[in-house]
Amino acid sequence: IPGAVTELNKYVRRLTAPNPGVMTGPGTNSYIVGERILAVIDPGPAIESHVRKLIEATGDRLRWIVCTHTHLDHSPAAAMLRQATGAHVLGMPAQDDGRQDLQFKPDRVLRHGDVVDLGRYTLRTVHTPGHASNHLCYLFEQQKLLFTGDHIMQGSTVVISPPDGDMQAYLDSLAKLLEIDIAALAPGHGHVIADPRVEISRLIEHRLGREQKVLNAFGRKNPATLDELLPVVYDDVAEKLHPVARRSLHAHLIKLVRDARVRENGGFWECFDLQGLSRL
Repeated sequence: IPGAVTELNKYVRRLTAPNPGVMTGPGTNSYIVGERILAVIDPGPAIESHVRKLIEATGDRLRWIVCTHTHLDHSPAAAMLRQATGAHVLGMPAQDDGRQDLQFKPDRVLRHGDVVDLGRYTLRTVHTPGHASNHLCYLFEQQKLLFTGDHIMQGSTVVISPPDGDMQAYLDSLAKLLEIDIAALAPGHGHVIADPRVEISRLIEHRLGREQKVLNAFGRKNPATLDELLPVVYDDVAEKLHPVARRSLHAHLIKLVRDARVRENGGFWECFDLQGLSRL
């Protein structure tokens, strides 16, 4: 519920921003983590009422403002929260692709494996590019709870938007999580996911299944434009969502070009790997 502080356990609270929508579900989750020393993971959009509630919930114990990535529903409130509390902003700089918070200026740039010190507790950084090249997940090591931002969302798959979004990087990042001992996932949108390995494996299978649908679509028309492929590949998705799905389709096609299964020429995409069509 936007505006309500929900206690997930003794050391983790969730505050959902009032920015519901097609891309954000019920809203962006901000997480307050720690005990004597606190971190806010993903302060969210620059909405004054949301920032005020974060300040009320953290008091004078907030030391770190930690961002998973710099899309406009996750990081813009960092500057407001830093100005109000003096807490340090952590994360990776934004890429200028037209969809990111270019005002985001971290006091400390995080890399894979870096640790955020919460006194008796620690957040370990896991670099998970794909949805965004600067995307980071954070493992609350003492609880094996992974804060996933937009890398994994509850109840939905994430959009991969080129040029900064990369489908192969996304698949590789999902596979990387299978190598980590994780008890639960705390996503940037939606509720906690209790069976991480099942969910991560499902997402990998879903993406590879969608890739096969891309290849199969060339059985109807080859070569084809992106817009000709879209209603075939995403025939199971509401048409109103096709403009968003188009971005992920583009990401799939770019991956297939790198895999030497598809080529692009003047806005037309052609599949020349006939084995890729073997399941038609």
